[in-house]
Amino acid sequence: GIAQVRLVACGTSWHAALVGKFLLERLARVHAEVDYASEFRYREPLLDGDTLVVGITQSGETADTLAAMRQARTAGCRLATICNVREATAERLADVKLATHAGPEIGVASTKAFTTQLVALLALALAWRRAKDMPDDETRALLERAAQLPYDLEAALAQSSQIAAVAAELQHATNALYLARGVLYPLALEGALKLKEISYLHAEGYPAGEMKHGPIALLDERFPVIALAPAGELEDKVLSNIEEVRARKAPVFAIGNPANLRLAELACAVIPLPDVPWPLAPIVAAVPLQLLAYEVAVRRGADVDQPRNLAKSVTVE
Repeated sequence: GIAQVRLVACGTSWHAALVGKFLLERLARVHAEVDYASEFRYREPLLDGDTLVVGITQSGETADTLAAMRQARTAGCRLATICNVREATAERLADVKLATHAGPEIGVASTKAFTTQLVALLALALAWRRAKDMPDDETRALLERAAQLPYDLEAALAQSSQIAAVAAELQHATNALYLARGVLYPLALEGALKLKEISYLHAEGYPAGEMKHGPIALLDERFPVIALAPAGELEDKVLSNIEEVRARKAPVFAIGNPANLRLAELACAVIPLPDVPWPLAPIVAAVPLQLLAYEVAVRRGADVDQPRNLAKSVTVE
């Protein structure tokens, strides 16, 4: 059997891998680790035949990810890939191939490929859970609810006018902080990366509970904070963190539970997030974060499809 999973990736795919770790450990109860592919080879990771290494790459040609996969092959690991291009090098290297079927992604910044990577990782975790004969009721309920995701994403897209209004508030900022907890923490990283990539506005993503260990020193009335605050088990903790932010006079723009009256009081604006079970939350949260980065970039006059200094497929190490 497989004792551990190593998810290796770069950039946006690495953020998907962080969500994947959460899904695999919590849903399938399998030990999972996440590595930057560019760092994986240089720390002599403990690998063996009971390790599954999953290379996550939109193009299937990312040089660092392919190098990590080849090292894993040499160490006797089993290999899988989550890839958007059929017959790409990553697919040819892997024993197991999970195709994301997102279709060609033309813009340099990854959007729909990221969303479909999250779906593929959820499918992997649920299949693993089922193979281990774990309680089937939750699996079945999640699969049924996942079938409604297209409608949830349409609902998220329908918030474009509200998102544009938030973008108008952010466009003149010089920094931004994205905060979230739990399975949405990687989405804070991804939201910040999208803003950096296409609008050239400096942003950081942080676990909301870590803010007090340093970043809170940065906050003032000119430092906007984007907080992911969906309904659910961590809602109260995120609200407490938002209260800390507001006490430092920083403006808060929330993506979250529109029914939470305290959130509405604290935030300058609340972009509604569809209420979904926690494993689906990253998928629906991705869309407003992507739209927000897009709207800010357009207002700042940036080329959304071809950001400076970036290439769609990074084929050098």
